[in-house]
Amino acid sequence: MIDTEPDLGHPRRRGGLWHHLGFRRLWVGETVSQFGTAISQLALPLVAILVVHASTFEVGLLTACESAAFLVVGLPPGARVERMRFRTVLIVNDLIRAALLGSIPLAMLFGVLTIGQLYVVAIGTGVSTVFFDVAYQSYLPELVDRTLLVEGNAKLQGSESVSQIAGPSIGGLLIQALTSPYAVLIDTLTFLWSAAWVTAIRTRPAKPERKPDRQLRREIGEGLRFVLGSRLLRAIAMCTGLSNLFSSMVLAVFFVLLARDLHVSAGVIGLITSTSAIGGLIGALVASRLAARVGPGRAIWMSAAVGGPCGFVAPFVQHDWTLALLALAQIGMWMATVVYNITQVSFRQGLCPPELLGRMNATMRFLVWGTMPLGGVIGGVLGSTIGVRATLLVAAAGGSLAFLPVFLSPLRRMRQLPSYDGSGRGAST
Repeated sequence: MIDTEPDLGHPRRRGGLWHHLGFRRLWVGETVSQFGTAISQLALPLVAILVVHASTFEVGLLTACESAAFLVVGLPPGARVERMRFRTVLIVNDLIRAALLGSIPLAMLFGVLTIGQLYVVAIGTGVSTVFFDVAYQSYLPELVDRTLLVEGNAKLQGSESVSQIAGPSIGGLLIQALTSPYAVLIDTLTFLWSAAWVTAIRTRPAKPERKPDRQLRREIGEGLRFVLGSRLLRAIAMCTGLSNLFSSMVLAVFFVLLARDLHVSAGVIGLITSTSAIGGLIGALVASRLAARVGPGRAIWMSAAVGGPCGFVAPFVQHDWTLALLALAQIGMWMATVVYNITQVSFRQGLCPPELLGRMNATMRFLVWGTMPLGGVIGGVLGSTIGVRATLLVAAAGGSLAFLPVFLSPLRRMRQLPSYDGSGRGAST
């Protein structure tokens, strides 16, 4: 169902989706929530390193816990979410994540914060994020016309990048002023903000019809067959999964290098992290133009190929001018990553029949995010054995090759990608 709220207007007029009231409310809620999440992405590992005094392996395990849910429970949420209203799923899981993260400053206040609690919070928010993300990517095609998906994803990605520019730098200052556990409280408040704005979206699509013969296993199988039966989606899943594997290896040791080995302050770490989001903002601004100029298929593999080599800066960084070089490398990497994500997610949403959106997104999340906990564990183990810098070098080499699945697929030659034709089945790929 397309949003029929007042002020919908004509999406093609000047301003595009800014005239869509439901989209604006989704955008406002998610933008502020992303701001808080950017703070927590910096604060949680620093809580483990500076407050709980976790080892390199324990920090890597924390990284793994944050994404373990996509591997362990990644498939069932797709079928479950399709049985519920997407909007309700977003609200409930915003509230759950607010409660879980709020327990960290509370435990700090009473002096009982442990690495075990951080693991529980990371796993719990991960499970909640699985449900939220599946519903979120399925909700946009329900809220706006499919011809506006690239614009919608670009606007949402652009606001996420702006939030990440300000979030880590302000987060670093908050961590220095309040300590990292209390900085997490900001993320708690932003999840409550997001829930309030999604609640304000007045569109109320009917609850999906309950089919008497529905079976969870069969519905999961249909989502798997749709994704794995498409050569293009298989290539995208392989590329994204490999990239996430090596990126998680980096995250497992990146903050250990900066905070423990190089003794970089939380404020400077936040500044480096936020400058990477400048690349994300640039990517969001150019993604639509690049896809139109070279074709979305070519934009997918080109952006995947550009980002990987930027990872070779981190293994050699020192506490000197090379920190600026690291920031520039982060800008390039995230610019390419955001172009890739906007293009391939819009393609997936446009290709999939509406009744399969939840299961398709859950299947893709399972395949591409399921590699992240493995990367976190591998990064933690390697960081404890061969060293942090050697681990970063291995991850950079692997990340540089992650583009090969899409480069060796038909995407390399395709200017136009297939889309759902409305006949009740997806286009053949």
